[in-house]
Amino acid sequence: MTAILAPVLLGAAGMAIQVGDMLLSKQQLQEAADSAALATATALANGTIQTSEAEAFARNFVAGQMANYLQSGTDIKSTTSVNVQTTTSGKSTSYQVTVSPSYDLTVNPLMQAVGFSTQHLSTTGTTVGGHSETQGSISMFLALDKSGSMGDPTTTVVTESFTYKCNPHLNNGGRTVYDTCTGTRTRFYTKIEALKLAAGNLFGQLNSADPNAEYVRTGAVSYDIVEYTASSLAWGTAAASNYVNALQSGGGTNSSGAMNTAYLSLTAKNAAGNDVENAAHQQKTGQVPKKYIVFMTDGDNNNDSSGGRSYDTATKKTCDDAKAKGIEIYTIAFMAPAGGQALLHYCASDDSHYFQAEKMEDLLAAFQAIGAKASAQLTRLTN
Repeated sequence: MTAILAPVLLGAAGMAIQVGDMLLSKQQLQEAADSAALATATALANGTIQTSEAEAFARNFVAGQMANYLQSGTDIKSTTSVNVQTTTSGKSTSYQVTVSPSYDLTVNPLMQAVGFSTQHLSTTGTTVGGHSETQGSISMFLALDKSGSMGDPTTTVVTESFTYKCNPHLNNGGRTVYDTCTGTRTRFYTKIEALKLAAGNLFGQLNSADPNAEYVRTGAVSYDIVEYTASSLAWGTAAASNYVNALQSGGGTNSSGAMNTAYLSLTAKNAAGNDVENAAHQQKTGQVPKKYIVFMTDGDNNNDSSGGRSYDTATKKTCDDAKAKGIEIYTIAFMAPAGGQALLHYCASDDSHYFQAEKMEDLLAAFQAIGAKASAQLTRLTN
């Protein structure tokens, strides 16, 4: 009886152990398939890879995910199939990526003793990713401080070239003349220069997301103690970019008028009582835009003529009105004192919309983060 039952008992023990190993290996393979499908769809949506490169990308991703789990000599790349389907709707492109890896798992010795050698494992992961039209349709208005302190230096050094007169010598007429030489020198970026570079990064991200200026409208207004004529909302970023690049620092600080202009520009009504910005986008893309205000200051509002803080009060009311209308407000306190920080923290939609930039690099990062959020793309995993 022992001789008869021994193989059966060994097979049963081997099967119990092997089932556990198979379930773990199956889970690892499923996670690798899902991750590879998601990564491939994201890379396609972001433009990191082309459709012709998707198969190799997905296979390499699966192999990387399974590297620590596979038995020596297992070539999972050659046994992984990849299918990519591209769907275009209007200006939006979506990618459905299906990754189906498989391999033969060598069974344990107890299973081998009863005649088994390998167990075939396979699974499938599918992901849908693509560019979202809704997220690409935005109206953004910048309210920017150009007061006198914006001419102050930052702590960031720039090296620049310059020309100067050199090598004095006599010409044929006996007069002293000079050659023109070129040298380099270092200085600190001013705050206004840092603002222009930071805004340029933001506009560059929007241009990349909307190269044909079909989904993005931007405007800008500047202020010191008074508000200056704004660059009205227009398709693309060219007009707003030119406006920002022409700013010169000077004057006191009063953000109330500029913030009100930004708010009214985004909520203006036409003669029929319809929202002007919504109508502009709907006519061109059929979408309702997401609206943003980007509010930057490096200072604290001055007292009003009566010595009060009415400029702060008016600015806060505008921020409250804008948030009540669903407008997202991003604020950047650039090397600002406590009063300016408090005002901008109040105006921000939430803590994630408030940036405290203590140096030029922080300002560049803040504007870049805002640009990334405004032009974000969507990828989701499906069952």
